[in-house]
Order: sequence, then structure tokens, then C-alpha cells
Amino acid sequence: MSDSSMSNTPKTSIHTLNARTKKRNASETRFKAYGIAAIAAGLMMLVVLLVTIVGNGYSAFTQTFISLEVELLESKLDKKGNRNIEDIKKVSTFGYTPLLQTAFEEKVAELGIETELSKKEMAGILSKSAAAEMRNLVVEDPSQIGNKVAFTFLANSRVDGYLKGRVTRESIANDKNISVAQLDFVDQLKEQGVVVKRFNPDFIFGADASDQRPEAAGIGVSMAGSFFMMLVVLGLALPIGVAASIYLEEFAPKNWITDIIEVNISNLAAVPSIVFGILGLAVFINYMHLPQSAPLVGGLVLTLMTLPTIIISTRASLKAVPPSIRDAALGLGASKMQSVFHHVLPLAAPGILTGTIIGLAQALGETAPLLLIGMIGFIASNPPSGFAEGLLSPNSAMPAQIYEWAKRADPAFYERAWGGIIILLVFLITMNTIAVILRRRFERRW
Repeated sequence: MSDSSMSNTPKTSIHTLNARTKKRNASETRFKAYGIAAIAAGLMMLVVLLVTIVGNGYSAFTQTFISLEVELLESKLDKKGNRNIEDIKKVSTFGYTPLLQTAFEEKVAELGIETELSKKEMAGILSKSAAAEMRNLVVEDPSQIGNKVAFTFLANSRVDGYLKGRVTRESIANDKNISVAQLDFVDQLKEQGVVVKRFNPDFIFGADASDQRPEAAGIGVSMAGSFFMMLVVLGLALPIGVAASIYLEEFAPKNWITDIIEVNISNLAAVPSIVFGILGLAVFINYMHLPQSAPLVGGLVLTLMTLPTIIISTRASLKAVPPSIRDAALGLGASKMQSVFHHVLPLAAPGILTGTIIGLAQALGETAPLLLIGMIGFIASNPPSGFAEGLLSPNSAMPAQIYEWAKRADPAFYERAWGGIIILLVFLITMNTIAVILRRRFERRW
């Protein structure tokens, strides 16, 4: 009977695909296709994001400038003629405006430009910071009074937007800040080389400006605020986070207390950042009375937010070191502390550095907690003069400054918000690149 049963069994080859195998192979092929499609969709969205950011923000790095020679009349700026700095300071920016109007009138006559604009309307294409720029020069160097000085002034935001294609003759039909005749005047000045559009370093290194002078706004002071905050975060989060991780992973007894601590650390890593902002407002400002809007307070808040990330990444790096390394060190007579600090920690260093830099990059881009402690834009008009002032004086940060620009009405600020995002992304990409380099540089094989 057994021979008969064997003879009735169908003979198949392993090289022949049956229906079940074909179905399984088809499923694997579909799964691979889904994965490739997901990657392609992610890359496409990333390209769209980068193109959008660069397309909207690159123009913020250029600005329209107007070259003029202005005669600093002694009769207007120093009526007594004694070059007394106190008397010179009494002349407000309104006293410099007629000099700008006269300079435009002379420039038009020199170039032979025909226009029906008045002197006031011609000077209206300048930024409202032009008179203040002249006054600052005279206050710093009174010897310039009586001379004809060449200036390069910023054009106002409407003129700048016109040359960048953001403002058109149709869009300014109801605009009180600019007229079609003034745009025609700008075209004539551009043909003569008086009006030029070029790279503007003040956007990167300058300070924020008021709502009336969007063309003069810069992100430099906010960059300084972010820098001092990152110093605080690095100086506190790295040693505290690494020390806590080493203790929990290598020395702490495994009991219900450490279990509770570990669960809370994991939960803190998922807490919304705005909660840390409320905590910082309550503890550091309302209770400890630290200066509001100071980078020191911002750094302390971001330290609390970053600590769980650093602790989790550091513990993961310590766990990745094989137990044989510890056993070998202990077997050769090393103490527990020696085995950890001489063998385990150096091997875990690449992961620790990577986790720290990623935590710093996350903190650099946070906005919500900074808004709650008052680190909004247009606070500091000048960069800090020293380390103590950089930590304790009111300032802003790059993400808070971008948020402030984005909510203002003038389209020029919206353009600057996109430009600020580009600078912020450059910082984040740089920090992540450093993390990769450090990981490759210090990585050890075992």
C-alpha cells in the first residue's frame, strides 16, 4: 500500500513556481514598490519644500540702494558754528530731511531727468532710516559739517519690492506710500545707475527694525541671541545629561525607583515645548526674578527641554557597548568606575556627541517656549558688547525673530521671514553635518 501511495503522489520540481509561491513573490514585489514610492514621495516633498523656501527667501539677501551726494550745510546742522557736540545732537532727523530733498533736486538737474515730482516726493523713495544715517555720521564726526558727502541709502520697501517684482503699478493703486510717478522716477534713476540692487550684508549681520523700516531689518542680533542660548544649553545639558545617563545605565540599582525615573524621562521627551516655556516663565522669571527676554533664561528653558533627548541618546550609546568590554576591564582588575570612564565612555562617545548635537539643533529651532518668556523680535537694536551682556541683556532668537516678521503686515517682512528660515536651515544642516563628521571621526570598532 505504501508503494501505491508513493506512486500516486504528484511529482514537482523546486524550480517550478506554484500558485502560492507566485502570490508570495507578487506580494514582495508590491511591498518593494510601496517602499520606493514612499521614498520618492518624501524626496519630492523635500524638493518642493526647499524650492519654496529658497524661491521666497533668496531675495531677502539683496536690497535696493540709492547713491546721493548730500551737502551737510552748517546753517542747518550747526547754526552757532562752534562744533559743540551737544548743540549738534539737538538737531533731530527732521532737520536732515531738507538736505536729502535738496540733494535729490541737484541730482535730477545733474542727470537731466524730467519729472513732475516735488522734492518731497522724490525723497520719498528713500528709506525712513536715511535721515538717521546722516545724523549718526555727523554726530560721530562733526568735521563733516560743511562738506558734500557721498551716501548710499536704502530705498524704501515699496521701491525695493518694485525692482524685485513684488510690487507692480496695478498693486499700488490705493497705496499711500508710493505712486506710479515715483516708480517712473525710479526707472529713470536706475537707467542712470543711481538706483542699484545688490547683496545686503546688513540682513545677515544687522538688527531688527520698526514696522516703518522693513528694508532695514536684519537677523544678526537674533543670531547672537541664539548663540548665547546655545552656549548655556551646551554648558548645562551636556554634563548633566551625560552624568545622569552614566549613573542610570551603569551604577543605579534596578528597582521601582529607577523604573519611575526612566518612565518620566521618556515622558518628558514627548512633552510639548510650550509646557517648558510656561515652566520657565513660572520658575526662572516669576520666582527667581531672572531678567525677562534674556538669553540666559532662554538657555535654561531649552536645557530642560533638551535634557531628556540627551539622556535617552546617551543611554542608548552606552547600551550599544558590548558587555564583554566591561567584563574584560573588570577581569583585569579595573574598578567599576575605571571600566566605565576608561573603556565604555570612549566607545560610546560618537553616539553621545551625535545625540547632543541633534538635541542642540532641536533647541535652536524652538519658538514656543521663547515666546512665553518674552524673547520676541525688535528688542535689541545693537549686538551685545560683552559676554555678560550677551547672557543677561534682552534679546531675541532666530526662530522668534522669524515668527515676529511673519506676523507683520508689510510684505517686505514676509520676505525676510523666508530669508531667516534659509539662515536657520543653514545652521541646522551645519550642526547635523558636524554630528555625522564627529561620529565618523571618533567611531571605534570592536
